[in-house]
Amino acid sequence: MSKNIDSESKIQVPDSIATKISFVIMGFGNLAHKQFVKGAAFLLIEVGYILFMVMGGLQNLWNMVTLGTVETHEEQIEGSMFSKIVFGDNSMLFLLFGIITLLITAAFVGFYRANIKSARLVQELEMKGEKIPTFVDDVKSLLDSRFHITLLFLPIVGIVSFSVVPLVYTIFIAFTNYDRDHQVPGKLFDWVGLHNFKEIIFGGVGFADKFSHTFFGVLGWTLVWAFFATFTNYFLGIIVAIIINQKGIKFKKLWRSVLVLTIAMPQFISLLVMRNFFSQYGVINRALINAGIISDINHAIPFFTNQHWARVSIIIVNMWVGIPYTMLMSSGILMNIPQDLYEAATVDGANKIQMFFKITLPQIIFVTTPYLITSFIGNINNFNLIYLMTGGGPSTTEYYAAGKTDLLVTWLYKLTSDKKDYSLASTIGILIFIVSATFSLLTYTNTKSYKEEDSFQ
Repeated sequence: MSKNIDSESKIQVPDSIATKISFVIMGFGNLAHKQFVKGAAFLLIEVGYILFMVMGGLQNLWNMVTLGTVETHEEQIEGSMFSKIVFGDNSMLFLLFGIITLLITAAFVGFYRANIKSARLVQELEMKGEKIPTFVDDVKSLLDSRFHITLLFLPIVGIVSFSVVPLVYTIFIAFTNYDRDHQVPGKLFDWVGLHNFKEIIFGGVGFADKFSHTFFGVLGWTLVWAFFATFTNYFLGIIVAIIINQKGIKFKKLWRSVLVLTIAMPQFISLLVMRNFFSQYGVINRALINAGIISDINHAIPFFTNQHWARVSIIIVNMWVGIPYTMLMSSGILMNIPQDLYEAATVDGANKIQMFFKITLPQIIFVTTPYLITSFIGNINNFNLIYLMTGGGPSTTEYYAAGKTDLLVTWLYKLTSDKKDYSLASTIGILIFIVSATFSLLTYTNTKSYKEEDSFQ
């Protein structure tokens, strides 16, 4: 027997007949207690969902399972020497409509539970002899005590429509063979389970082996890049902040303003300017020729055509655009460290280096650990700098559709835009998320910022 619990007495109260019927006919409990608008709304939701499933929802779910059975093909026109193109099923639309149907079903389950909860609530109010809210009362509560629900309704609809649906669709694509050989609407693609993950992680024969080799090569460089890009900006930014904040330094605001100019300017403009500086005919090579360091333009430093030079160059450029952020943040922390700590350390005979490692650095790291972690993850996915500076180059025959400075995220872009290997790109996207999420959780939960959050003074 279905029961609900009285919130004050904690006694299990059997469901009334009206509440029990609400398990089958949504809104009946509300209608029985004269909440006609709410009851009718629940009933319309149920009727609408049933009609939707009967008229196409069930077919959408079945199409999602099969992803289509009829490919686009030519058929001979009867009694004629000509043929016509007959369009077949579209696997991409079948998958999309199936996902939308699943989300509609999930929303219906949520309304179904709300219907049961509402029926039990009005039953409980009736048993206590309290007033049952009318439609006007519900509207007033949505504009007052539950106003947050009213405000969040449209944003949630937008998030589901423009973020959740594409994200779920991308995840499902990773378990198909949607690639350059299975392009819709001319061809169908099908479910392949964990085959793509197996190819990437364990390799195989021919193409699969090269793809796996590319993945681990690009992954290794991505982690190396993220490490250097993060910690060079972090520690150099701290050093710059300490230098500017020294008592003997004049025009502190001027130096900070000069460094902040790289933030004020749109980053893509800074990167394109830097790309011209480092090009074969750029300012740097011209300056080296004029200084007699290199003989002519044919012996220019290959900033973008040599693997090692290209990798060093983008790390240096990243310092140019990244150090000001850490400098500003560190400056705020430095100005709030109590001077008593430094005075006490001076009395105890500590020198500046000891005070830096025992007082300044621990204070900064404690506060900025979350920023450090997010910076590392951000550099793993730093698409703009790599794409605008080197385009992933220099190219190599060792990799499949990737260059020596490509990160996983830029390689993923090339796989979709150039090679049309959507399923493999989606698989890489999932692996990037797993790596990033695992690193973030393990690192942050083992830091003092997390363990000793309330102890910071």
